[in-house]
Amino acid sequence: MIFTENIVNYAESFTSDESDVLRQLREHCYANFEDKAMLSGFVQGRLLSMFSHMIRPKFVLEIGTYLGYSALCFAEGLADGGKVITLDIQEDTNAVARSFVEKTEYRRQIEFILGTGIDIIPNLTETFDLVFIDADKPNYLNYYDLVFDKVRPGGFIIADNVLWSGKVLEAEKDENTQALHDYNQKILADERIENILLPVRDGLMVARKK
Repeated sequence: MIFTENIVNYAESFTSDESDVLRQLREHCYANFEDKAMLSGFVQGRLLSMFSHMIRPKFVLEIGTYLGYSALCFAEGLADGGKVITLDIQEDTNAVARSFVEKTEYRRQIEFILGTGIDIIPNLTETFDLVFIDADKPNYLNYYDLVFDKVRPGGFIIADNVLWSGKVLEAEKDENTQALHDYNQKILADERIENILLPVRDGLMVARKK
C-alpha cells in the first residue's frame, strides 16, 4: 500500500458511509477471501460511486466483477433505466456477487456475464458512458482497444491498479507490472483522450474520450 494506514483511516473517517449491503459485502470479503485486496474497498468504492453520480451513465461496462462491490458502486449513480454489465470468468466469486446484488434495489440493473472479456466485448451492442477495467493485467491493452469504439464521445474509461503497489517504478518489471506500465504509456500517448492518473489506493487511470 502506498499510503500509510493512518492516512487511509483519516480519509475513511471523513468519507460518507457506504450502504449496509456494501458494508456487509466488504466484511464478508475480508473475513473469507485471501485475495481480499482485489476488492475496491471503502474509499475507492465511494470514489467510483461519485464518478457515476457525476456522469449519470446509461450504460456501464465493468471488466472484472470479483464480488460485485464496484458494480454496486457504479449502479448507485446510473441514469433512469440505466444498466451495469459486468464480466468475469470465476463462477464461485460471481455467485457471491449475485447473492449480494439480489439484496439491493439494483438487482435488475446489474447484468452478470460469465466468460472472457476478449470473447464477450466484441459482441456487445451498447454504447457505454463508462468502462471500468479491473481484470487480468496482461490484457488491459486489449480491453482498451476492444472497448474504445463502444464508448461515446465524452465517455470515460477507468483502469484500476495502474500503480501496482508502486512496482511500476521498478527497473525490473514482472509481466503484470510491465503490462500496467505499458497501459499507462499508451493512455498518455493516445491523442484521442484526455487522462489523469489518480494516486488513489493502487492507482486509477481515468481517461475521457474526446
